[in-house]
Amino acid sequence: GIDDLLEILMLESEILELTAVEDCVAKGSIIEAKLDKGRGPVATVLVQQGTLRVGDPIISGVYNGRVRALLDEYGKQVKEAGPSIPIQVLGLPGVPQAGDTFSVTNSEREAKDLSQRRQLIKREQDQRKLRSVTLSDLQYKIQEGKMQELRVVVKGDVDGSVEAIAQELGGIVHEEVRVSVIHSSVGAISESDVLLAAASEAIVIGFHVQTEPSARELSQSEGVEIRNYKIIYQVVEEIRAALAGLLAPSTEEHVVGSAEVRQTFRSSRTGNIAGCMVNSGHIIRSNNVRVLREGEKVFTGGLSSLRRFKDDVREVNEGFECGIGLEGFNEIQEGDIIESIEVVETLRSL
Repeated sequence: GIDDLLEILMLESEILELTAVEDCVAKGSIIEAKLDKGRGPVATVLVQQGTLRVGDPIISGVYNGRVRALLDEYGKQVKEAGPSIPIQVLGLPGVPQAGDTFSVTNSEREAKDLSQRRQLIKREQDQRKLRSVTLSDLQYKIQEGKMQELRVVVKGDVDGSVEAIAQELGGIVHEEVRVSVIHSSVGAISESDVLLAAASEAIVIGFHVQTEPSARELSQSEGVEIRNYKIIYQVVEEIRAALAGLLAPSTEEHVVGSAEVRQTFRSSRTGNIAGCMVNSGHIIRSNNVRVLREGEKVFTGGLSSLRRFKDDVREVNEGFECGIGLEGFNEIQEGDIIESIEVVETLRSL
């Protein structure tokens, strides 16, 4: 469908008579950005207005610099790029985010001042993101109980991959657990990433990036887990599995035996004792029991004693008589049914 898409774009641009001014300050959008080992931060941009030239002071997001080189789609250096021209820009000190805009400023000083103001705003936003609780979060926690949260720091080779991973992780939703991406950026996993993860009780996810030796040593001393991946779906699957581990297991009660109270005895030391006949299954000393009277539950709790004649036993099977003492319940009556309950926990999945 690429040919059809290009044909439609050309038709639309011809009908709409789209134009752009070449002789003005250059502006455009960041298509992709990455950290190249030899060249440093490289931003692929699309000039939408004006002409971008080598040496221009430029700002994108929180990063400012001077255009050191422009590379076309063949990797050849060019001196300028006009409207609708995709070009690779070298000279920014950091990796901007895909989707950000860029613009050329009147001077390098102006770009630096604007960059510092943006960095201050971003720093304040990050601190609020880590420390504050919104009203919606508070209401959610009140309604659902204490919510479990898995916090992650995402580092990748290109901004597009980082954004894709963050979106995929953010799409994992559940009423009891969730993923919170507290920080995401392009580049190798550094000490600052590990320190942030340690302070926030998070894990670090690396996608096609290396871990700096100092960061690896720090992660071991701080107990921060670093996971490296090469395929996005593996990131999502493992995070889903980790979230499933945060879910409280589902519990189900199974009646493993029942006994009928034939007679009651008074004991000055242990309270009332129920003389019972096990009608089905088996009564186990370690299990909780439920007492039913005319079909209604009157007590649920543990056993204080289980005896066969004068001997303490762990279990009494069907067809045998036994003496049962209940913890904190002395109102046992003849004709009551005592059910032995086994609680089975099942791991849940998202």
